[in-house]
Amino acid sequence: MNTEQITYFEEPGRQNTDKTLEIAFAAAREQGIETMVLASTTGDTASRAIELAGDDIKMVVIPHQYGWAEETEFDLNLVPVLEEHGHQVHFATMLFQTEDFYGTGAPQALANLLRIFGQGTKVCVEIILMAADAGLVSSHEQVVAVAGTGRGADTAMTATAASSRRLGEMKVHRILCKPL
Repeated sequence: MNTEQITYFEEPGRQNTDKTLEIAFAAAREQGIETMVLASTTGDTASRAIELAGDDIKMVVIPHQYGWAEETEFDLNLVPVLEEHGHQVHFATMLFQTEDFYGTGAPQALANLLRIFGQGTKVCVEIILMAADAGLVSSHEQVVAVAGTGRGADTAMTATAASSRRLGEMKVHRILCKPL
């Protein structure tokens, strides 16, 4: 598969999940990237990705934080399954959903700016920062990030990870796929 070109989906949403995962794993293997940061609200996207990851790509799965809804939507029975395959699941504060927690509107402004490129693009950047903040990916590590609009996956990118404290060191290298 040639991952040099961006794949555009006509519509956002979960119907693009399988193709997005296929593109993301192909790009990771072509570029020798060993870590994928994957958004998964309910666990469905993570479940689909387990087989594709094989032994050469480790996933850091980022569900919604506890308290986002009354109870987590993520299937907690999936956590040990992912861990058995060498993957990690990280529940943490979603950096751009702080609703002025920090005393400024900066997180929301950054989220709105990133949404210009699509909701999945915003989430990809956010989950990379969250994974780096937790020490689950190293700053300056090349990763593939996968996220979506609502449910499922429809956006993938390659990037150099950074912590939220060093946001300016994060670099998006390639958008692999996204909705139009």
